[in-house]
Amino acid sequence: MAESHAPVLEMLWEAHDPGDTLDGRFGFSDGESAGRWVADTLDEHWGVRVDCCERIVMSGGNALAWVGTPAGRMLAKWSVVPDRFPRLAAIARLTSWLDGQGLPVSAPVPARDGRLQVGAGQVSMNLQRVIAGELLDTADPAQVWAAGALLARLQEALAACPHPDPDPASTYSVPGEPLAARVIGWLDTCAEQVPATVRDSLRGLVAAAPAEPLPRQLLHSDFRAANILCVGTEIVAVLDFEEARQDHRVVEAARSAVLLGTRYHDWGPVPLAVHAQFRAGYESVRRLSPVEAAWWDIVVLWQTLTFVPPGADPTGWGASVLSQLDQG
Repeated sequence: MAESHAPVLEMLWEAHDPGDTLDGRFGFSDGESAGRWVADTLDEHWGVRVDCCERIVMSGGNALAWVGTPAGRMLAKWSVVPDRFPRLAAIARLTSWLDGQGLPVSAPVPARDGRLQVGAGQVSMNLQRVIAGELLDTADPAQVWAAGALLARLQEALAACPHPDPDPASTYSVPGEPLAARVIGWLDTCAEQVPATVRDSLRGLVAAAPAEPLPRQLLHSDFRAANILCVGTEIVAVLDFEEARQDHRVVEAARSAVLLGTRYHDWGPVPLAVHAQFRAGYESVRRLSPVEAAWWDIVVLWQTLTFVPPGADPTGWGASVLSQLDQG
C-alpha cells in the first residue's frame, strides 16, 4: 500500500467505539493493520493495487473499506459471520445479473478466478467500484418520482430473475400466509403501543380489503434513501441487496414510500405528499392492480404503525399515522 496512514474508522449506526469494534469483531488492533490486510487481500485475489485505505465503516458483522487504486476509488466489503457467506455469494450473483439487465446497481468486480464473492480465511469479501452520487433527497420531488419509477423497473426485472430466492431458509424469509393474516397477526402480538382506536381502524380496513391472493416474488426489500444514490434527478445506483426476499410487490412499494427518507439514525416519516409522488413515479412504469391499489393505503398505515415507539416519539411517526387517518 503506497500510503501507510491509518484509515478513518466509523460505525454505520451502532453507538459503539469503532476502534474497540474493529478489534473485538474483526480482529485488527488498529486501522492501519486493517488497511494493510485489505490491500493484501485485494492484491492477492483481484490483482488490484491499493494506494491508500481511506475509511472503514462497520455494521454488525460487516465492514466496508473505501480504497484508492490506479483504476479509481473502490469499495471492499467483507463479513465475518460464516452463516451469511452462502447468502452473500447469492446476492453477489444477483446484483451481477441485474447489472447485466441494465439496472443501476453496484455490481461486484470479479476476482482473478472469476468469483464474485471470495472466501479469504475466516471472511467473505467482494469488491465494487465506488459510484459517485448523493443519497436521495425526499425534498426533491423529481428524485422521489424517479425512485418510484425505478422501483417498478427493478421489480419487473426481479420477477424474471433466474435466482428467485437467494436463501429461502434464512431469517429474512417473509411468511407465506395471506397479507390480511400478517397484518392482523402483527396487531395481535406487536401493537401494544398503538391506541386501541387506531388498531380498530386498521382492523376494519383489513376486513374490507379484497381477499384475492397477491403474487409473491423476489424483491430488494430495503429500498430507501440510505440505499439510493442520485446525480441530479437521475438515480445512478441502488445499493445493498442483503435483505432481498420474497414478498408482494405492493408491500415493498408501500413500505418504501413510508421509509423513503430514512438513512442511518433518527428514522422519521416523510410527508404524505412524498408517498403520493413516489406512487405516481411507480405507476408511471407499472400500474397497481385493483387488488394492490385497495391494499396500498392499508400497508402504508400498517408500516407506519410499526415504527411508532412506545414512549416519546421525537421524529413524529404517530403524527404521520393521524395524518393518514384524517386523509382517509
